[in-house]
Amino acid sequence: MNHKLPYLDQWTRDPVIGLEEDSILYEVFRFLTDLGSWPFTIPFVIIMAVVFWFLYQDWLPAVILSGGTLLTHYINVAIKHLVDRERPSILVAANAEGHSFPSGHAMIPMVCYGLCAYFLSQRLQSSKRRFIIEFFFAMLIFLIGISRYIINVHYLTDVLAGFLIGFLCLLVSINLYQWLQKKRCYPSRG
Repeated sequence: MNHKLPYLDQWTRDPVIGLEEDSILYEVFRFLTDLGSWPFTIPFVIIMAVVFWFLYQDWLPAVILSGGTLLTHYINVAIKHLVDRERPSILVAANAEGHSFPSGHAMIPMVCYGLCAYFLSQRLQSSKRRFIIEFFFAMLIFLIGISRYIINVHYLTDVLAGFLIGFLCLLVSINLYQWLQKKRCYPSRG
């Protein structure tokens, strides 16, 4: 394992190392990080899958949401084991144990909350309401991911990589949904 940090991580360490655990800023980001942890995410995905099942009167959005989120988790775990990067610090209470790269809290919420934004906005007629939903979830995704850097359990490059890989997983999930929808509406004749 290479213990040398990329320059970006070396240059961005000082602000979070000096952050006091009892400061208001730390407490806000500590709360936000929990919105990307499994004790919150698993019930949220189950509830939203049921909501989408009823909202769409179809099982496919529920399966894409739950399957996409779960598959992204497994991709995250596999990459972490391949890269084998140590965390800047361990915080069991924030589900910050094990390997560091890429950040699961940047990657998994990108898919989970990104799909929620997609499926909710598809049901809204008003472009203003769609914008509000999409902006809300985009900010939530960003804040959850960056919270891992702020509370010093990930390097900044872990979070940025998590956002990028998560975004790719989100695009695959949305494209899979759209492809399956087209396949159902226009089945091939053979």
